[in-house]
Amino acid sequence: MDLFLQQVLNGLTLGSIYGLVALGLTLVYGILHVPNFAHGALYMVGAYVAYFTMVDMGLNYWLAMIAAGAVVAILSVLCERLVFHPLRHAPPIHDKIAAIGILLFLEAVVQMYWGADFRRMPTPYTEILHFGGLTIPAQRLLIIAGAFGLMGALHLYLKKTMTGATIIAMAQNREGAFLVGIDANRVAMMTFAIAGMLAAVGATLFAPINLVYPAMGHLLIMKAFVIIILGGMGSIPGAIVGGLIIGFAEALGGFYISNEYKDVIAFALLVVILSVKPTGLFTKGVR
Repeated sequence: MDLFLQQVLNGLTLGSIYGLVALGLTLVYGILHVPNFAHGALYMVGAYVAYFTMVDMGLNYWLAMIAAGAVVAILSVLCERLVFHPLRHAPPIHDKIAAIGILLFLEAVVQMYWGADFRRMPTPYTEILHFGGLTIPAQRLLIIAGAFGLMGALHLYLKKTMTGATIIAMAQNREGAFLVGIDANRVAMMTFAIAGMLAAVGATLFAPINLVYPAMGHLLIMKAFVIIILGGMGSIPGAIVGGLIIGFAEALGGFYISNEYKDVIAFALLVVILSVKPTGLFTKGVR
């Protein structure tokens, strides 16, 4: 039982990060119907900004997280303004090609400045807690608390603020939102900024128990797309639940079946669940 609970904790850690990254991806898709393949590169840039702020500038962990969130939010808005906005009337394939171009460009810039070496980001939370038979690193507790705290804050923002209401309105009925005078450009920039911030904070939380390297966003963005398809394209609850499902499946499957196949489990689950419910677990639309 202790081993099982340990894997549940690992699954909750993975699932909270997956859900956080998938939230930003599903927000952008729900509002603009743009599959932002560059989201994984934004996640990677967030990790490097946090690493640079802590290691090279000597600032503390929380300032590094704030810096990463701010830099990646601005970078994400620039991507929307300079790349995706000019392509709004272009054929859909152009958005996808542009997103892949951004991904490759950001990876090349990071590799040019920091190289391709694997780096480990330090954390001030190195304590190991013991509860019964469980061994709980403090950083994992911080990941879970931070991720779910951000999810809760995003839910309140969307439900309780006027700007959040405009984001929901754009997702539910884009043409109707235009008719009532909602500024589509402002909503698009806000959505990209939120998505970038979520990716950067997720990277800063996860980097101390993972490695930092230029291609770190590749597998994560593939799993994030699996999650938003699994949960229902554009669904915020679907992104959260889908992230937890994939996290638990990987942790439990990697322990009880084989760690070599844990990355395959996400894609196998996608096939199984979509064969039963082709539209995903939740209906479409940001809620």
